[in-house]
Amino acid sequence: MSAPENKLPANAAAASKPAIAAEIFKAYDIRGIVDKSLTVDSVMLIGRAIAAEALAIGQQRLCVAYDGRLSGPDLAAALSAGLHAGGVDTLQLGMLTTPMLYFATEHLGTGAGVMVTGSHNPPEYNGLKIVLGHEAISGAAIQRLYQRILDNALSTGNGQASHSSIAPAYFAHIKHDIQLARPMKIAIDAGNGVAGAYAQALFEALGCEVQSLYCEVDGRFPNHHPDPSVPENLQDLMRALAEGDAEIGLAFDGDADRLGVVSKSGEIIYPDRQLMLFADDILQRQPDASVVFDVKCTRLLAPWIAQRGGRPVMWKTGHSLMKAKMRETAAAVGGEMSGHLFFNDRNAAGKARWFGFDDGLYAGARLLELLSRDPDSTARLMALPNSLSTPELHIALQEGEPHRLLDQLQQSARFTGATDIIRIDGLRVEYADGFGLMRASNTTPVIVLRFEADNPCALTRIQSQFRAVLTQAVTGAQLPF
Repeated sequence: MSAPENKLPANAAAASKPAIAAEIFKAYDIRGIVDKSLTVDSVMLIGRAIAAEALAIGQQRLCVAYDGRLSGPDLAAALSAGLHAGGVDTLQLGMLTTPMLYFATEHLGTGAGVMVTGSHNPPEYNGLKIVLGHEAISGAAIQRLYQRILDNALSTGNGQASHSSIAPAYFAHIKHDIQLARPMKIAIDAGNGVAGAYAQALFEALGCEVQSLYCEVDGRFPNHHPDPSVPENLQDLMRALAEGDAEIGLAFDGDADRLGVVSKSGEIIYPDRQLMLFADDILQRQPDASVVFDVKCTRLLAPWIAQRGGRPVMWKTGHSLMKAKMRETAAAVGGEMSGHLFFNDRNAAGKARWFGFDDGLYAGARLLELLSRDPDSTARLMALPNSLSTPELHIALQEGEPHRLLDQLQQSARFTGATDIIRIDGLRVEYADGFGLMRASNTTPVIVLRFEADNPCALTRIQSQFRAVLTQAVTGAQLPF
């Protein structure tokens, strides 16, 4: 099917060095502006590189799908052409959510696949999320693809395409796994992302009555941006809950690997509090299991997990990094504040319920399963521990500056009264009455900040310390707090 790698001599490779933008090779995926940094030609080259990596680990067939973005079909065709030229076969799955592509790699036995998706980025963006060897690749593995292209270390062959439909198997798996204790009426907001093609039918199959907002797939995202981690994007869902009789609202990002939740009372239930519910349930069946969460999560989460016999594991932000940490620790469940939730737990019979990857639709179904056991789901959500906190705050800098700044501040910054300083991902500074966080985003050139405290005075004090550190380090910084 494939020939040995076509690796040119160093001088020849240099002479024919391909024009491809280095900046599209991100920490967790490949992403850029369509027809500018991310072109049809560059995606075809990336397909060749992915093929070579796949063949190197003995994988000769990959699943391919795309989300609802306007550029998706053309880029998927270019990707497939590159994969075929690299000597691997493809299973063409059409328009799917990213988690459905992940599911296909397991259900169809390929262990490998590529999703053409721009996730929650603006409409002009698109990109690739890549699974090889049953793992979503990140970091050095993504950089190896870039280096293969530069070195022309590409395989050649004549791969072929076949077609398959994964939605029926995906629906059947979730319907078999999820059992609601009572019917529920819910509101969902797909933000015109690809979740809109599947969410209503899935939740109705589980026994829900569904009020749908913006479920027409439209890659221009005409109503609001499909990012449920931003409170402004949940306003329409809040209004629907206030004006109608749905008892809970679920929102999804552009490719449906993240979940947002709004209670009937209009409160956003952030993912760290969602994780409390899931941990409480799962640790009853799997005591002593690890629960992984990212550095942005509430400081109330770790003691909640420990009190229930679990092992709290704080880790770096990023869906690929989180999945890797879950494998390393054999965690039963995990989550990060952006809305990625990961399930790798077992049922009462000891059988795995899910596959360890993030899926907004499945996470929503698991949440409804828990809440359906209570006659008043809102009361259950409101009973979760809470504290005074900010949403994500951003400081925009030039490309490359955020990581340089955080490297510097990890060495030089001082925080009076801190009880602990966690450096696994930026600086998370713990106090007796709260915490402050600043980290460099791995997807955009911004510093991400978040603050939490027991009371407004503590929040002001912690923010003042961070303000002093940042204004000294960044001349003319426009601080969002």
